Parts: sequence; structure tokens; C-alpha cells
Amino acid sequence: MVRNIISERGSELPVSTMGKLISIAAEDKSVISLGPGEPDFDSPKNVIRAAKRSLDRGYTHYSPPAGRLKLREAIAKKLSKENGVKATPNNVIVTSGSTEGILLALMNTIDPGEGVIITDPGFLAYKPAIELLNGVPISIPLKEEEGFQLSVDRMQDMVIPEKTNAMILNTPMNPTGTVLSKKTLEEVADFAVENEILVISDEAYEKLVYSDAKHISIGSLNGMEDHVITLQTFSKTYAMPGFRVGYACGPDNIIKSMSKLHIFSSISAPTVSQMAALEALKGPQGAVGRMVKEYDRRRKMVIRRLKSIPNFFCMEPKGAFYAFPNISEFGMSSLDFAKFLLEKAKVATVPGTEFGSHGEGYIRISYATEYGKIEEALDRIDRVVSKI
Repeated sequence: MVRNIISERGSELPVSTMGKLISIAAEDKSVISLGPGEPDFDSPKNVIRAAKRSLDRGYTHYSPPAGRLKLREAIAKKLSKENGVKATPNNVIVTSGSTEGILLALMNTIDPGEGVIITDPGFLAYKPAIELLNGVPISIPLKEEEGFQLSVDRMQDMVIPEKTNAMILNTPMNPTGTVLSKKTLEEVADFAVENEILVISDEAYEKLVYSDAKHISIGSLNGMEDHVITLQTFSKTYAMPGFRVGYACGPDNIIKSMSKLHIFSSISAPTVSQMAALEALKGPQGAVGRMVKEYDRRRKMVIRRLKSIPNFFCMEPKGAFYAFPNISEFGMSSLDFAKFLLEKAKVATVPGTEFGSHGEGYIRISYATEYGKIEEALDRIDRVVSKI
């Protein structure tokens, strides 16, 4: 038998409860899953046709590490026009999803022992990515009574002077559905400049905003172009998660270094996916509007129903496709409550602690699921919790 050679890096990665719950839901067809973090819509038909055409035309080879020029030109135009982020093809890199973009950005900005600010609760991949590089995650608690907005005062208290190189900002937020206000972003921008901290801005859900909310890219604020790496993806906006294509825009020297490292990770984003992404940007945008409208319809129903269930409290999410209800009145941990719903109601949710210790007392509910299934799931939840 081969000796155990698994590295500490690999063996110390956290075990995701979410993965286990989703696996159970997939195996038991009686379970309704409110766990998905991906759109339930198919990719737009014009995007699929473009992918098929590109295969027929022989686009089956490597692309340049930074990405195909025509796609980078389209991305730069989109960022400049829609997000107000100054961009040229030279300061854009196409990646295998925005998750790879985050990892490449971290690899280029931190050395062992250096800190990266993240939010708690926050997307579950941030902390492990930092720890994989032997960096130090600096978790900033988000509080429900503050609307899960980021507190700069709290960051200032926890920052390690001259040892904190970067922060990962996520808006709209996973798992809370929070859209950071312009006031918060301006305060974060001032903090980043004063402390010489690079902002890695994860804007995966940029188009999924509702009600009176407005997404603002922090890289569009005055003087921030040299302090921000803007990350976006085709996965959420265009329902293209399986294509694995995203992009990053930032200071020329960092993007150039990320492109060098790309050769030693995945070489390039898949060429066929890049051709599909080009069509997504340049083709008709009606599918995006229709998906956002349907997400909003589901969101309103979820909030209305959650408010009617005893002992649930849920702040209204203004972005992404998640609700993050407070279930602390039930006297169970987040994990135990998620297990209870899975066992008794046959509904899969995600414990809030998957997103950090300050997620205790919450569960995440995704409305990236068909409207009728969400209604049935909430009916089941209502029935079982009324018996507690």
C-alpha cells in the first residue's frame, strides 16, 4: 500500500456540508433542492448555436493565455460602457470561470503569511483559496441589523498594517443577497487607497439586481482603476456555468502577471467557450432580461412566504438569487436545522455556517429553482416547522 502522501494543504481543506446535502438531494427524487448556486435556465439558444458553429469551424485548439483578442475587445467595451470601468484589451484576461480569476489574482498578490480581507458570511471558496496559498484570511463579520453592509470601521480594527495586501469584495453578495450601497463602496475605496490594499471585486451576480437596487463596480469610482481587479463571469448572467468562462480586468502589470501564471494552470479558458461568450456579449440580450424578471418573481414569492412562516425572519435580498433567513428562534444550529428540513420536509437548504462562523443561525435558500417547486418546498417547510 502506498504511504499517505496527501499534502497538509489538501488534507486541511474544509469538507463542504453543502456538497453532501446536494448529493443526497440528487439521489432522493422526493427531495426538492433549494441549494443550487447556478441558474436553472439553459444557456440562450444563440449562444449554444455559436458554440456548435465554432466546433464545426475547428475552434478546438488552445487560445492565448490572456484570451482571444476579439473577446477581450468585447469585454473591454462592455466594462467601459456598462460598468464605467476603464478597460482595454491589454488589461483584460479571460479565465476558466471567475473562480480561477480569483485564484490567479491571489497568486499574484500575496505571499505566505500575508493577509486578505474577506466577509463573514461570504462565498465559501474565498477562505480556502487564501489558505491554499498560505495566506491569512481576515474575516470581517457582517451583521443583519446593519443590512449585511460592510463596516469599514470593523475592517480598520482588524487589518494587519503592511501585511494585508488585498481584500475580496463581493456585490451582489452570496449568500445574503445584499447589494453594497454606493456609500459603502466609497468608504471601502478610501480605506483601500489609504492602506494600499488591492480590491479583488467579485461581481458574478452584477446583472441580478432587483427593486430599487443598483449594482456599482468599485473599479468605476474616481481614482480606483489602479487599486481594483474587477472579476465577472458568464455563468450567472447568461446561464453558462458549464462553459467555464469568466474574466478579470485590472492594472496592466497584474493582468500581465496573471497571464504568465495562466500558462501553468489551465493554459487558457476553453476556446469553444470563448467563442460562445463572444456571442453572448455581442448577440441579443433579451434572454438576460427574461431570466432576471423570473428571478424577481420568485424572489418576491419567497420573501412573502418566508414572512408568513412562524419564527422565520428574512431580510429582503436585493441581488443574486438567494434568501438568507434567520432561523435562530428554532433553537437549533444551522446544520441541525438544515438536516431537520432535509429529513422531515424533504427540502435541501444550505446551513449558514458553510459561509463562515457568522452564518450560524441562518440557512441559504436559492430561488434558482422552478417557481412551482419553490412553492411546494415552502409549503413543506411551513408544515413541519409549525409542529415544532
